[in-house]
Amino acid sequence: MKVEALLRYRFLVLVLLAFLTFYGYNSLKNTPLDAIPDLSPTQVIIYSKWIGQSPSVIEDQLTYPLVSYMLGVPKVKTVRGYSTSDFSLVFVIFEDGTDPYWARSRVLEKLSSVRNQLPRDAEIEIGPDATGVGWVYMYALVSKRRTLDELWSLQNFYVKYALLSVDGVAEVASIGGFEKELRVILIPQKLYYYGITLKDVINAIRDSNLEVGGKYLEVSEREYLIRFRGYIKSKKDLEEVVVKEVKGKPITIKDIAKVVWLPSYRMGVGDLNGQGDTVAGIVIMRYGENAYQVIKRVKEKLKEVKRGLPKDVKLITVYDRSYLIERSVDNLKEKILEESLLVILIISIFLLHPQSSLVVIIFLIASLLLTFSLMLHLKITSNIMSLGGIAIAIGTMVDAGIVLIEGIHKKLEEGKGLKEAIVQSTQEVGKPIFFALLIVAVSFLPLLALKGQAGKLFKPLVITKTLSMLCASALSLILVPVLSYYLIRGKPLG
Repeated sequence: MKVEALLRYRFLVLVLLAFLTFYGYNSLKNTPLDAIPDLSPTQVIIYSKWIGQSPSVIEDQLTYPLVSYMLGVPKVKTVRGYSTSDFSLVFVIFEDGTDPYWARSRVLEKLSSVRNQLPRDAEIEIGPDATGVGWVYMYALVSKRRTLDELWSLQNFYVKYALLSVDGVAEVASIGGFEKELRVILIPQKLYYYGITLKDVINAIRDSNLEVGGKYLEVSEREYLIRFRGYIKSKKDLEEVVVKEVKGKPITIKDIAKVVWLPSYRMGVGDLNGQGDTVAGIVIMRYGENAYQVIKRVKEKLKEVKRGLPKDVKLITVYDRSYLIERSVDNLKEKILEESLLVILIISIFLLHPQSSLVVIIFLIASLLLTFSLMLHLKITSNIMSLGGIAIAIGTMVDAGIVLIEGIHKKLEEGKGLKEAIVQSTQEVGKPIFFALLIVAVSFLPLLALKGQAGKLFKPLVITKTLSMLCASALSLILVPVLSYYLIRGKPLG
C-alpha cells in the first residue's frame, strides 16, 4: 500500500486503530492465563482397585492384561503399568497432538470390550480429564477440637462436592485423615466351637445390611408401601446380626466377635507445616481451561463453603497458582511501562520532541494488542514462556518505530513539508524495517523443530515472538505514518 493512500484515507486508519484497540483489549481479557506451559503428553490413566490382593497378583491378573490390551489402541506411544497392594495404575500415553477426549473415548471402548476378561471383583475406572499441570489449587482443613475422621467427613461429603460443581474443575483429590468404620474382630475359638466359617460371617453381614421392598398393601381404599428397613446404622445393629442357628439358639456377631469403631486402613498421611496430621484437598483443572479463571471461581465457591463450615474449622489455602500467574502478568506490564518511559526519554532527549514518543507508544500498544488477538485465535495460553517471547520482542518492535520517526525528523530538518517528509522517509526505510523484523522473526523458527518437552517448552516463546514481529512490521508501515501526520507537529487528532 502506498503511503500517499494511507495519508489520504487516514480517517479509516484511525478507525482501524480504534477497532484493534477494542478487539485486542477484549482478546487480552479472554486469553487463557497460566503460569507455566503444559509440557505433559496426552495421556489417559486407568485406575483399578482390587482390595485384599497382593502386588504380584494384581500385576499378573490386572496390570499386565490392561497394559497388553492398551497397546492396541490407535495412536498409542507408550503404556506404563504400576502395581501396589490393592491398587493398579496404567498410564496410556498417546502421540503428541492427539485430542485428549478422543483418546479417552478410545480407551473406554477398549475397556468395555475386555472387561469380561479381567477380575470381576476389581473396580476399574479412568482418571479425570486433566493434564500433568492441572494441579491449580490446594487447601487444608484445620481444627483444634475435631478429630481427623470428622475433618475427613467434612472434606469428602461437603467441601469436595461443592468444588466439583465449579465450572472447569475435573477432580478434587482428598489427602490425609481417615474414614471411621466398624470393624469386626473375630474370635477363632468361638468360630470353631459353633462351626461357623468366615464366609458365613461375610454373607450374614451383607444380607443384614440392605433394604427390600414388598410392593404395597391396600387398607380402607388406601395404599401403603411395604418395605423392610435393614441398613446397619449403629454398633448395636451390627452386633445383633444373626450368623447361624445352633440347637435352636441364634448365634449373633457379638457371640463370636468383638465390634469396635476404628479408622480405616490408609497408605499415607497429610501434614501441614510440621504441625501434625491434617485433611487437605487438591483442585484439579479440566483440560484446556483457563487456569486463572478456574481459580477465581474456586475461591468464590470457597467463600460460600466457609460460611457452612463449623466455626471451629478453618479452611487454609496451601497452594494458589493465581499468585504466580499474576506476578507473570505484572512482570510484562512492568517491562512495557519501562520500555514506554525509555522511549519517551530517548525521543525527548535526542529529537527534542515529546509528541513523537506518543507515536511509538501507540504503535507499540497496538502491536501488542494485535498479538494477543492472534494468540486467542491460535489457542495459545498466556504463560511465562509466551509472555517471555513478547517481552523479548518489545525492544525490536520499539526500534522499528524509532527509526521511522527519526527518518521523518531528518527530512523535516532538510526543509521538506510534513506530508512529503513522511512519504519519503517511509519509502526509504519502510522496506528495510519490514524485512529486518521479518528476518529476526524467522531466525527463531528453527526452534520449532525441537521434539519432546523441549519443543513444547520453546514453542509458545517462538510463536509469540514471531507474531509480535509480524504485527509490528505490518503496523509500523500503517500506523506510524498516519500518527506522525497528526502528532509530529503537535496537530490535534482528527
